[in-house]
Amino acid sequence: MCGRFVSKTDAEMERAFGLTRSGWRKGWAGFNVAPSQAVPIVRAVDGEREGALVRWGLIPFWAKGEVPRYSTINARVETIEKAASYRGPWKRGQRCVIPALGFYEWKQLEKGKQPWFIRVAGGMPFGLLGLWDRSTRGDGEVIESCTIITLPANPLVAEIHAKGRMPAMRTPEECAHWLEGEEHAARGVLTPFPAARMEAWPVSRKVNSPANDGPELVQPLDDAEGPVVSS
Repeated sequence: MCGRFVSKTDAEMERAFGLTRSGWRKGWAGFNVAPSQAVPIVRAVDGEREGALVRWGLIPFWAKGEVPRYSTINARVETIEKAASYRGPWKRGQRCVIPALGFYEWKQLEKGKQPWFIRVAGGMPFGLLGLWDRSTRGDGEVIESCTIITLPANPLVAEIHAKGRMPAMRTPEECAHWLEGEEHAARGVLTPFPAARMEAWPVSRKVNSPANDGPELVQPLDDAEGPVVSS
């Protein structure tokens, strides 16, 4: 799964994803982005790439703006075409990319769970692949929201995540098929990102609380069980 990630919204990120118009907060950076928060997304609208802020945790259009009782922060790739919450946005082509610099997963150790920071090697930005939807409350308020797609993990992430899952992700240059492609082309990019192009290391347990935020959260621990991993 993917339950926390790191992102930013600056001119560099806008250029990386080719935005032609942006509704992002300028100069924002989040080092411990958590579910239910407003997150930046990129989506294709009328032939242009648009940046928007939406709720992380998808609220289906038919839910009348009410948050589902079950978690919708992640959508399993195996069920996006048939699950009630996701089949609508999938069929309507409401695909999006959540710009990121890394994400966290927790490894089970004898003394508890140890968070790890995982990113594309070298720290290059990438996109978490997701779906977005729009739902309207009874009072007319419109809520836009998103979910991040997960799939079977590559060897690097599988070594960390006990359930062997990871987010679907691609570099900015590789996101075209997902954002603008036909359904079959989009389906084709839902494969594990190559482990050889990733790196990871253990970080402070301060990341366990969404209240903690700051660049220190992604710094490697000197005394953690496990070295920096790069396949």
